[in-house]
Amino acid sequence: MIRSLALHWAARFRHNQSLLRLSSSYASPATLHHATSSSPSAEPVHITPNCIRKMKELEASESSTSGKMLRLSVETGGCSGFQYVFNLDDRINSDDRVFEREGTKLVVDNISYEFVKGATVDYVEELIRSAFVVTENPSAVGGCSCKSSFMVKQL
Repeated sequence: MIRSLALHWAARFRHNQSLLRLSSSYASPATLHHATSSSPSAEPVHITPNCIRKMKELEASESSTSGKMLRLSVETGGCSGFQYVFNLDDRINSDDRVFEREGTKLVVDNISYEFVKGATVDYVEELIRSAFVVTENPSAVGGCSCKSSFMVKQL
């Protein structure tokens, strides 16, 4: 049984890797794109007021986070196949898309953007953890209860 489960997960991992490679072949040319509500060319990644509040709190409380942006990436892994990864970053790469609301910037690379366009990023405080999470993602068909991993719709 363990062997068949391991084979299943290995096949799923290979499939997810191929989806990431396929998505990168569809990515637009490496340009910096500032997506705002006035830019109809890209579907935005939404930022909630809680997310903005927490980013501003981090900037105010620690000098090391001054000028940092929230970076959202998608990687293979997690219990559902793909996982969201959040980091604080001070660099914008040539293949990044930048979403800004009330002075708070969310940065997403072009490959990850294909998996999160139209999604909503929030900051939640619960008894077991406090974290940035993706609360709604039109590209996801399922995920785990921790909200850090998801399955994608077939491309």
